[in-house]
Amino acid sequence: MKLSNYYIPTLREVPADAEIASHQLLLRAGMIRKSATGIYTYLPLGYRVIRKIEQIVREEMDRAGSLEILMSALQPKEIWEDSGRWSIFGPEMFKLKDRNDREYCLGPTAEEYFTSLIKDEVKSYKQLPLNIYQIQTKYRDEKRPRFGLNRAREFSMKDAYSFDTSPETMEVAYQKMYDAYVKIFDRMGLDYRIVLGDSGAMGGSTSHEFIALSETGEGVICYTENGTYGATDESARVYYDLPEAQEVKDLEKVDTPNVTTIEEVSQFLGQEEKRCAKAVDYMLDGKPAFIFIPGDRELNETKLAAFTGIPEHAIEKMEDDQIKACGSYPGFTGPVGLKDVRIIVDKSLTQIQNLVAGGNEKDKHYVNVNYGRDFEGEIAEDLLMVREGDKTEDGETLLFRRGIEVGNIFQLGTKYSESLHATYLDENGKEQFFHMGSYGVGVTRSVTAVIEQNHDDKGIVWPLNLAPYQAIVIIVQTKNEDQVELGEKIYDRLEKAGVEVLLDDRKERPGVKFNDRDLIGIPLRITVGKKAGEGLVEYSERKDMENTDLPVEEAIQKILDQVENMNK
Repeated sequence: MKLSNYYIPTLREVPADAEIASHQLLLRAGMIRKSATGIYTYLPLGYRVIRKIEQIVREEMDRAGSLEILMSALQPKEIWEDSGRWSIFGPEMFKLKDRNDREYCLGPTAEEYFTSLIKDEVKSYKQLPLNIYQIQTKYRDEKRPRFGLNRAREFSMKDAYSFDTSPETMEVAYQKMYDAYVKIFDRMGLDYRIVLGDSGAMGGSTSHEFIALSETGEGVICYTENGTYGATDESARVYYDLPEAQEVKDLEKVDTPNVTTIEEVSQFLGQEEKRCAKAVDYMLDGKPAFIFIPGDRELNETKLAAFTGIPEHAIEKMEDDQIKACGSYPGFTGPVGLKDVRIIVDKSLTQIQNLVAGGNEKDKHYVNVNYGRDFEGEIAEDLLMVREGDKTEDGETLLFRRGIEVGNIFQLGTKYSESLHATYLDENGKEQFFHMGSYGVGVTRSVTAVIEQNHDDKGIVWPLNLAPYQAIVIIVQTKNEDQVELGEKIYDRLEKAGVEVLLDDRKERPGVKFNDRDLIGIPLRITVGKKAGEGLVEYSERKDMENTDLPVEEAIQKILDQVENMNK
C-alpha cells in the first residue's frame, strides 16, 4: 500500500484526554479516533491490528474444536429476566425499546443468548459436547470510561460457550479453553499471568483471568514467587494474622470525645488496631446493614457482594440520617445493642477477645467486646481486601503487580441451563441440564495490552505478527528519480513475495516520514536515500533502531527471511 493513497492522520501532540501510553499512541498514530465518550472509530492501521488479533483467536479456537457463529448484539429482555440478570447487571447495561415497547439490551455478554439458542436446537446427549463462539461487539455503559480501548463502552470481544453432560466433561472443555488461551496470548507475545478470578455477575464455581502485566493496568494481581498461587486482589483469600489471645474481660462503655477513626480510637484507648472492630455502614439493595471487620484492614466489596448475593452496584454507603435511624451514630457505630438491623461479621472478629467497638452514641465506645456474649451476626469467612505482606495458607508471601485483564474463563455449571430450562435427553431418555462454560477474550483490549508492553518514547514497537504492516519502504526524496525508481522496485518485490508492505512515497519532509515510521511502529524498515544510485539502502528494525547500509538484495532478503520465520 502506498502512503500517498493512505488514510494515516498522525498527530504530533499528545491528546489532552489520553491518560496512558496505549491511548495516546493509538490516537497519535492515526489508528483510532474518539466518536463519543468511550466509543471509538478504528481507522485503517488500527483495524488491521484488530483483524490480526481476531485471526489468532480464530485459529486457536478452531484448533480447540470450537465452532464460530455470529449472534445479534441486540438481545431480548425476556432471556435476561429468566436468568435473573436483567436487574443484577445494573446500570452498566444499555437498555432500549422498539416501536412496540418490547425491551432489549445491547449485549454486554451472551450467556443467555447462547443458552437460548442451544435449548431449541440440541436435544440429545449424542449432540454433545458442543463448543461455539463468536467475535462480536459488546456494550457496557461504564461509569467512568477511560484509558481508551481499555475501558470503553463499545468493544470487541470473543466469547465462547461450552455445553457438556457432566461436571467432569465440563472441566475437560474448560481445560481445552485454558490451553487455547495460553496459545493465544503466547502468540501475541504478551507477558501475562493466569490467576484465580471472581465469578461476579457471571456466576459459576471456578474462574481464571489472564492478566497482561502493565503498570497502567486497572486490575491488581497477587501471586507467589514459586508460581503455586495467583489471584486477583478482589478474589484473593486473606489468612488474617490474629492478635495474641487474652482472657475475656467485662464489657465496659467509655468516653471517647471526638474520636471517630480507627487510628484515633487505637491511640486514645491504647489498643492495637487489630483489636478494634471497624464498622462499614451500607445500604444493601436499599436495606441497612452494618459490616464489621478488623480495624487494620479494608472491606472487599466484591467479597461482600458474593456473600450477600447483592450486586456491587446495589451496595451504597449509608447517609448519616440512615445510620441514626438504625439506632446508631455516625463515626461511633458498633454491634452491641443494635436491633432489627442486619449485622455481618468477618470471621476473624469472632476469634479476637476484648474488642473495641463503637458505642452507637456520640463520643462513646465499648471496650472488652466479645462475639457470642455481647453481639452476634452473620459470619462471613473472609470479607477482607488483600494487602502487601499477606501470605498464602502455606505461608508464602504474596507479590503484587498491576495488569490488564485480556481474557477470562468460567465454569458456569448449570446456572444458566436451569434458569432458562435448557435440557437434553441422556442415554436413558431422561431430561438433564447442560453443564456450561464461558470463555472471553478482549480483542480490542488486547491491542492496548500489546502497546503498553511494546512502546518507547518515539512510538509503538509492534511484534512482527501483529503489526498493521510488516515492512515499510521510505523514499527520502520523491524528486530524486533514482530513489523513486529503486523504492518502487523494492516495494514491488516485497509485495509480490507476500510481504505486507507500505511505501512512503508522500511528498513530505524526510523528518516527517521518519517520525511517522517510528510512531506507527512498522517492524522492518528500508530507507531509500542518497546512496540509491550505488544500489545501497539503509536497513533497520523498529525494536533496536540500528541503521545499516546494505545492498538492495541483501536488505530485501533480510525482510523475506524474517517474515518466513514468523510464519513457521
